[in-house]
Amino acid sequence: MDRIATNTAYSSMLANLMNAEIAQTTAGNQISSTDKASDLKGYGTAAESLTAMQATNTQVTGYLNNSQLVAAKLSVQDSALSQVAGAATDSISAITNAIATGNGVTMMQQLGTAFNDATQGLNTTYNGEYLFAGGQVGTQPVSATQLSDLTSAPSISSLFHNDQRQITTQVDANTAVNTGVLADQVGTPLFTAFQAIEAYNQGPNGPLGATLTQTQQDFLTQQLSTLNTVSTNLNNVVATNGLAQSQVTTVQASLTQQQTMVQGLIGDTTQADLAQAATNLQQAQLSIQAAGQVFQALNSSSLLNTLSSSGAI
Repeated sequence: MDRIATNTAYSSMLANLMNAEIAQTTAGNQISSTDKASDLKGYGTAAESLTAMQATNTQVTGYLNNSQLVAAKLSVQDSALSQVAGAATDSISAITNAIATGNGVTMMQQLGTAFNDATQGLNTTYNGEYLFAGGQVGTQPVSATQLSDLTSAPSISSLFHNDQRQITTQVDANTAVNTGVLADQVGTPLFTAFQAIEAYNQGPNGPLGATLTQTQQDFLTQQLSTLNTVSTNLNNVVATNGLAQSQVTTVQASLTQQQTMVQGLIGDTTQADLAQAATNLQQAQLSIQAAGQVFQALNSSSLLNTLSSSGAI
């Protein structure tokens, strides 16, 4: 018996054709974009976890970028603090040599150079801001330019212009690093030692010239003890900054691992299996071709064709 009712077959064929076209479009988009879907809706039940992973990745990336800025700042700060500590070391060396040779002329010149090195170190800038000025990053923290300023100023403290704000930076969710070092806290002991020598040089027992008296040598020997203490404390400040650098480096390594892991999870969720997508595309194209052939077959077996062939119309 010949089949003449084709409406059900047409409906089934059209549904299969639409599904095949959707599958073809989906597979084609996956191959061109390498993503499983173009929006969260396309990920179905995985959308919520994907959103959480993307938020975590954004947070970790933000911390990592911030830690890189902190690391760069601490590196510049390390050089500046080392320069200040080096000024104390150079001063000790200059005084030691002066006592040994009995000549203070070169010593005073060397102390002047060491003082300039210290003030330059304390006035170091990073990204246009003074490192050791506390919150007053636009104000030069040290105004002294030569040894004589130490004795002409009303006080040592009047030569420093930083405030007392010490900056702490959050480098990850659980770690805050103190990156703030203040010029007056670092420089006051060293400047006080320089001031004592400069005042003596200008006073009744000075100047500390070509031939040092025994009294002058005894005074300088006393100053060596003070400067050794100052030098030790300055080196401790440099070491503390180094510990902060080490802490940031450790945090960066941890953040990089977290970022790699989270981005891997996101990739596993969002990246399409290109080999599977190519297979799906091929199957969808075959389904479309098959639907076309079915359509032709249904068209040829329609009631109209049957009646025409039988001579009924």
